[in-house]
Amino acid sequence: MNRSSAYHGHLVSLIPLSPYKFKQPGGEGPSDWVHVVPNPDTYRGKYQADVLGLERATDLYVDEVRKAFDDAEKKGRKVGIFYAESLQSCAGQIIHPPGYLRRAFEIARQRGALCVADEVQTGYGRTGTHMWAFEMQGARPDIVTIGKSMGNGHPVSALITTREIADCLAPIEYFNTCGGNPVSCAVALAVLDVCQKENFQQNAAVVGNFMLKELQVLKQKYSCIGDVRGMGLFIGIEMVYPGKKPATDLAAQLQAALRYKRILISVDGYDGNVVKIKPPMCFSMENAKTLLQHMNVELAKIEGHTLQAKL
Repeated sequence: MNRSSAYHGHLVSLIPLSPYKFKQPGGEGPSDWVHVVPNPDTYRGKYQADVLGLERATDLYVDEVRKAFDDAEKKGRKVGIFYAESLQSCAGQIIHPPGYLRRAFEIARQRGALCVADEVQTGYGRTGTHMWAFEMQGARPDIVTIGKSMGNGHPVSALITTREIADCLAPIEYFNTCGGNPVSCAVALAVLDVCQKENFQQNAAVVGNFMLKELQVLKQKYSCIGDVRGMGLFIGIEMVYPGKKPATDLAAQLQAALRYKRILISVDGYDGNVVKIKPPMCFSMENAKTLLQHMNVELAKIEGHTLQAKL
């Protein structure tokens, strides 16, 4: 079971678990063994906080998880895994409403499913408040997957689980040609050392909070910014037209304009209208101020051109 717009990787085994991929043109669509629940998007999703209130919207998203288990069981199926990115990045920097992931995991565990937290894009202190994003929600996964930042560019990843689950492999001889090689292990240990010595988690909190505060100022200034959300150095800016209509073209314009300033950002979300800010963990306050300065200039141009087009 997964959320719509979830993404877990390009492997043949993972694309069927990633609606972000199998829903795209050329994708094969959902498999009958994959059960999808709505993204817990409280801004522009199925249940919106400004319409229902945050608490009610959260309850309804949790109910969707419960209903999905009910539907699967009515069809004679048992769900083996509830697979969740601790924060959804490719879906558009979705920040789960408080308690959502903990409650979803509790439902899954009650129904006999294992709970997997995908920390590939959110781990290693990126949220500022915790080393792992699932901790913010008070969630308790059975399995945690990590990678990317684990090697700071070097290809290394890991799966962390309980002894009880790991022992399930005991009857089968498992080996991996490159698994546990000393070079990758040395790289992964060095990354942890640097993260600790240079206080990257604290830096993510301080710089990220500064950016979120200043982006809220830009949101009040420019009507094309519908929502600013994030934790630490995991930030999303949702570009919209009136009525929360996705401004996919404006997000692309901002991305292109910043590229000419030698600033690389990406655009994502199920409508391609969310500007993603996920810089390196060493991103400084000076870097943040430079980014915000250029964003202010380019947003003014974009909004000005949009107004002229209407006249």
